[in-house]
Amino acid sequence: MAQFFSQLSVAFDWRSIIDIAVVAVVLYQLLMLIKGTRAVQLLKGIIVLLILSNSAKFLQLTTMSWMLDKLWQMLFIALPVVFQPELRRALEQIGRGRFFIRHPQGLGPEALSQVTEELVRCTQVLSKNRIGALMALERETGVQNYVETGIKIDGVVSSEFLVNVFIPNTPLHDGAVIIRGDRVAAAGCFLPLSENMNIQKELGTRHRAAIGLTEVSDALVIIVSEETGAISVALDGVLSRFLDEKALREILSRELQVNTTKSSVPFVSFWRS
Repeated sequence: MAQFFSQLSVAFDWRSIIDIAVVAVVLYQLLMLIKGTRAVQLLKGIIVLLILSNSAKFLQLTTMSWMLDKLWQMLFIALPVVFQPELRRALEQIGRGRFFIRHPQGLGPEALSQVTEELVRCTQVLSKNRIGALMALERETGVQNYVETGIKIDGVVSSEFLVNVFIPNTPLHDGAVIIRGDRVAAAGCFLPLSENMNIQKELGTRHRAAIGLTEVSDALVIIVSEETGAISVALDGVLSRFLDEKALREILSRELQVNTTKSSVPFVSFWRS
């Protein structure tokens, strides 16, 4: 036993400990970096392919192994292109000295309840005054790429603040507000427009942008129509329109959960393709 601990102490000297600690910190920072982007889903797909490749080789599935090997060769070329925004963002943060930073933790039930009430109050004021608005709530899939298209705010979510942002003819009223946790991450952001040809023609750019973002992420987007004052919510590429205060509160309370599985309650759609 003494010889074992002696060999172990030789194998793990202070240099090895420092080496392991640095690698662990770097890997953690990289994971937190891609957590704010769609690269998380891409990484999950790569892990699934890796498992399939190893399983095919272990079971000696020759044809499957050959196909997966060819797929890996294509991915080796495609990955730098697919991850180009994340790679650029990582290099920018390293250059700015912001790579080793603390990352915010998830919100508790009380904070989420407060955010929900502030959003409900805000949308009611905007709806009554027929002020157009577009508010995207980031969930598990990060939307940092779209946050960077707007003006960074980093302010606490409050109904008064959000109403002032969307007042017509103000600098930030045009574009979307992106909310991360209980903070307004940015305003005046550009969201991707949906290319779905089955969307009703009466829906304008705000609704198409809301649907577009939810098609490429799991974000929840609240829309207030400038023409009618109608309140809508986009989720998973589906638009729910003409929501009252109670219906909006129920959707937000159901969807904005921390460390829980997605609710099995169906998302009622008033827009169908």
